[in-house]
Amino acid sequence: MLNLANADLLKSQALIGGKWIGGAGQFPVTDPSTGQMIASVAECGAAEAEQAVLAAQEAFVSWRKTTAKERSAHLRAWHAEILANQEDLAQILTAEQGKPLAEARGEIAYGASYIEWFAEEAKRTYGETIPGPSADKRPITIRQPVGVVACITPWNFPNAMLARKIAPALAAGCTVICKPANETPLSAFALAALAEKVGIPAGVINILCGKTDEIGLALTRSNIVRKLSFTGSTAVGKLLSAQCAETLKRTSMELGGNAPFIVFDDADLDEAVKGAIICKFRNAGQTCVCANRIYVQEHVYNSFVAKFSKAVERLKTGDGRSANVEIGPLIHARALQGVLSLISDAVSHGAEVKIGGELHSAGEAFLSPTVLTNVTNEMRITQQEIFGPVATVVKFSLEEEVVSMANDTEYGLASYIYTRDIGRAWRVSEALEYGMVGVNEGIISNEMAPFGGIKHSGHGREGSAHGLDDYTEIKYICFGGLDK
Repeated sequence: MLNLANADLLKSQALIGGKWIGGAGQFPVTDPSTGQMIASVAECGAAEAEQAVLAAQEAFVSWRKTTAKERSAHLRAWHAEILANQEDLAQILTAEQGKPLAEARGEIAYGASYIEWFAEEAKRTYGETIPGPSADKRPITIRQPVGVVACITPWNFPNAMLARKIAPALAAGCTVICKPANETPLSAFALAALAEKVGIPAGVINILCGKTDEIGLALTRSNIVRKLSFTGSTAVGKLLSAQCAETLKRTSMELGGNAPFIVFDDADLDEAVKGAIICKFRNAGQTCVCANRIYVQEHVYNSFVAKFSKAVERLKTGDGRSANVEIGPLIHARALQGVLSLISDAVSHGAEVKIGGELHSAGEAFLSPTVLTNVTNEMRITQQEIFGPVATVVKFSLEEEVVSMANDTEYGLASYIYTRDIGRAWRVSEALEYGMVGVNEGIISNEMAPFGGIKHSGHGREGSAHGLDDYTEIKYICFGGLDK
């Protein structure tokens, strides 16, 4: 049972039009560390989704008319309230998602940083004054909100992914309907409760979960919803994109990854090991930007593997609420079985389990942190997103060779390079077919930088000064007859 300082944060109903409502049924939310039920949550479907769309449309009429300064004030107040309740929000997050409390606290602060950033950016939705084509004309542009926005978020960052989408939408003057993952809805409801507390008007934020297919279809087919922002798998992203095509919705897609982590022979190996550990094993490897393939140049391969393996062995696995735990459970036992299948396939094709590779005694959703060596680029484990605490190490010889191997994937989200050669850093960064590159850095995401990928990793950018682009329309206005 959760012991929260603010018990009002633990909500189990949908928020639609400013009212907390039940659904046609209920479904359980369980703790992946223990398997115990945390809450029974309202199971919504198409009817509730359509109700949420109408509520968002009604709220949009007035919300779009608020000044940028007013919207900024609402977001700043929400940001402050989130930080004031950081510990409770972290407890909820760890209970439903499993990540260690230290990481959960970090996620709350990370998500809040986007709300703070877009509170500031709300006042910078500038238009343009364009030189006229003739003396009697003055062209200008203004930016206006897209309209009602649908947000669909995953279970691995249930707080931050939602904040990262809601904040720019509200800053631009849009209203939202949010569909969090059914595994982790409690964090979303808690965020909404705090938004309600600080006076964000009814209907501006609507949150529901339950029958995923029904809700998704209701949102994608709606002519009222003008934009859909999705973070999740590439397969689901393609399906949603196809569904949105019928109504020509604007879409933002932050999809799967297969990040290369390249260590050249001139790299600082100790720093590369530190970067690889935090990049690979954060959230038990359940991140779309974590190192999926670690490429190490042949002259330092053995040294890196030895240092890296020792560091992995020191990682403490267990319930995220226990002291000093660094690796929590996978989201459920089914996910663990999928990761074990990838390990088994790699071993059958010649990979060697350096450490780990087996179930951990902490529970049925726990996997011991694992390092695989003698891995090749042809194995299934290097071609698919692992989404677990498994590091694959691949040996390479030449710069051109590793760039080719790194780009040999349909994905293009995040990538990482460790080298002290500035020329190489520039060459490889430009050659990598990825939306983001970390040079001598394993954690690259922050609210000031544009987050997003290319190829089958999606399109659009979240965060940064570009983060409002997908939530606004540019309107051109031409004033004529000004010479009379």
